[in-house]
Amino acid sequence: MDSLNSLIDGFGTALTPINLLWAAIGVLLGTAIGVLPGIGPAMAVALLLPVTYGLEPTGAFIMFAGIYYGAMFGGSTTSILLNTPGESAAVVAAIEGNPMAKAGRGAQALAAAAGGHFVGGMIGTILLVLLAPTVASFAVDIGAPDYFAIMVLAFIAVTSVLGSSRIRGLASLLIGLTIGLVGLDQMTGQQRLTFGSLQLADGIDVVIVAVGLFAIGEALWVAAHLRRSPGAPVPVGRPWLGKDDIRRTWKPWLRGPVIGFPFGAIPAGGAEIPTFLSYVTEKRLSKHKKEFGKGAIEGVAGPESAASASAAGTLVSMLTLGLPTTAVAAVMLAAFQQYGIQPGPLLFERESELVWGLIASLFVGMVLLLALNLPLAPVWVKLLRIPRAYLYAGILFFAAVGAYAVGGEALDLVILLIIGLIGFGMRRYGLPVLPAVIGVILGPAAEQQMRRALQISDGSVTGLVNTPFSVTVYAVVVLIICWPLVRKVLPGGGKETGTPDKTEVSV
Repeated sequence: MDSLNSLIDGFGTALTPINLLWAAIGVLLGTAIGVLPGIGPAMAVALLLPVTYGLEPTGAFIMFAGIYYGAMFGGSTTSILLNTPGESAAVVAAIEGNPMAKAGRGAQALAAAAGGHFVGGMIGTILLVLLAPTVASFAVDIGAPDYFAIMVLAFIAVTSVLGSSRIRGLASLLIGLTIGLVGLDQMTGQQRLTFGSLQLADGIDVVIVAVGLFAIGEALWVAAHLRRSPGAPVPVGRPWLGKDDIRRTWKPWLRGPVIGFPFGAIPAGGAEIPTFLSYVTEKRLSKHKKEFGKGAIEGVAGPESAASASAAGTLVSMLTLGLPTTAVAAVMLAAFQQYGIQPGPLLFERESELVWGLIASLFVGMVLLLALNLPLAPVWVKLLRIPRAYLYAGILFFAAVGAYAVGGEALDLVILLIIGLIGFGMRRYGLPVLPAVIGVILGPAAEQQMRRALQISDGSVTGLVNTPFSVTVYAVVVLIICWPLVRKVLPGGGKETGTPDKTEVSV
């Protein structure tokens, strides 16, 4: 009941004219940027983060929520029409959505994706309302050893499920942890990796790291592989679903959140796994198995619903524990820090108006998303006609202006370019970007919690494992590390699961 009363107060905040305006702008900007080839929600939020510097926190985060969901829908649009997912969560939508578009059913595929985002997001946000305060009250009793164990779990889980190998995931994490070391030691004041520069004493701003790895790295990568003749967009008519389409999609829409929300709330790499699991589930339960691979609408509806619910799940960990489980959550955590707000167990008490206004705006944003984007789908397709050379030149310019606005220092532009080159190198050698971003944000916090736990135990390593909660978390970590070996021993282990090969998706 307390959560319901707080949510009602949140709607009072979210439904003010100015906040409704920010939500609508966020949805439009997020979709516009997300629909462009190769740009996902993380890059969209990272690019638009500097735009919100002049806004008060509540309006800024309501706009972020709109950008998040709008960019997710935009990534699905690109995935369906051009077989070019803007992010990993949209990869599965391309398996069935693109064949539907080629068969002249792109309108139905887009409508099924929009419906999935709406239903999955609504159910996921309702679960967020019900569970987040409970998780926050539980998290108040978590100590330094427990927090450090949770962060280790996040590091291991993210490096295990992303990328083509665990070694590459670990290498990406180490890059992020190294960048996170730059600056003054929080406990001793000693300079680390500053190379004698006073401007680096405060460390490298997370916004610059996120924009550099995502936007600059992606722009350089696309420029290095720019095709002379971009593919022609598939024309899209008026989006609508017939009675038979609705009969085939409503059950996948409802099943998606059951799979997506739990994976979003735990450190398991975001929506990549639940979307694939949803696709496999729908293929097994469908009465039209022969259509799969050729354009089955269930293969779009279920995974998109799971992806949207997973996005709501990520906010549970981010708001209650300060633990980002996806790239977008990591960038949003950086935005909280930009305003001097630290997400965690006490956030619901200290910033109640902001948090509940943000959660209420998720409901508002999803209604706006459905109302605005169904009729605007043909407009988004026209954006895809922009030559990629002009598109990514604009991204480079916008990223540079945003990075300079962070601190007003020319050195920030040099750092942005260096980190962009690192992002380009990571793409060149198949290193996933998310572990690096997680390492930059969680690395300093993990170090601080570890040193606190060791100080409490007078330097004894047992201080890291002296609570039942931390022991349980480390048991999960060991299970994640050993699972590939266990799977090989089990009957039928080591066989391919049929996961779609992401290397075949066009950039």
